[in-house]
Amino acid sequence: MDLALTTTWNPRGEMARFIRILPELEQKYNDIVIVLPPDAVVGGTEFNVIEKVKRIPGLRVFQTVDWAAGRYTALRRALDTPANHIIYADMDRLLRWYEIRPEEMQIVADRVTEVDCLLVGRSASAYQTHPRALVMTEMISNAVVSHFLGRKVDVSAGCKGFSRRAVEFLMANTTPQRALGTDSEWPILLHRAGFRIDYAEVEGLDWESADRYRQNAADRDSQRLLAQDYDADPEHWAQRVEVALEIIQVALEIQGRPI
Repeated sequence: MDLALTTTWNPRGEMARFIRILPELEQKYNDIVIVLPPDAVVGGTEFNVIEKVKRIPGLRVFQTVDWAAGRYTALRRALDTPANHIIYADMDRLLRWYEIRPEEMQIVADRVTEVDCLLVGRSASAYQTHPRALVMTEMISNAVVSHFLGRKVDVSAGCKGFSRRAVEFLMANTTPQRALGTDSEWPILLHRAGFRIDYAEVEGLDWESADRYRQNAADRDSQRLLAQDYDADPEHWAQRVEVALEIIQVALEIQGRPI
């Protein structure tokens, strides 16, 4: 399959899980691009994850100076590969998805090659594993983006697929500024420019943050308990409001920006 995988990875104890699935990822994708932040370490220890990842043969690994440019860099570096189709995924979501629903990943990979942009969202059951702070705030930002695209979509699941020409267009019409704003920026720009966009919902993009510093994907009971703890902190609600606001602000700006 003529498909490259590109990802951003802010490591939180996932190295063993990544090494475990890497051989199969290498069989499925022609190239794998990984973009890391400036200071990724595991649990504050001296072991530097970035250096270990860089030593793995066959990967295209890059380190950003500004983590806000991570997603932009991931797409731009994917153009260094010869692939005609590119799938982007946040690494923490990618690992969980592969561990619990590998068959879905293959279905999505096949669909990516059929369109210019495939937005991959969460099923209703997958969404309900997330803390209420995410569900309630993303409900608003998703509604805004859905309005501009003319169809109901979930754009904040951390996974999107593109044709090469769609990525080339995005690189010519965007700058590395607000990482989370890409959830609205990329699809709205492509929609305005007339690219073919499709949408897929999957079960495997359920709440990934419950997996941090675990050897395997968390089960539903662990997700539920950790989601309750997350919602109990008012600061988390404030953070998620800021995230939704960024996505909405970028959506409004993009809708009026010349292309």
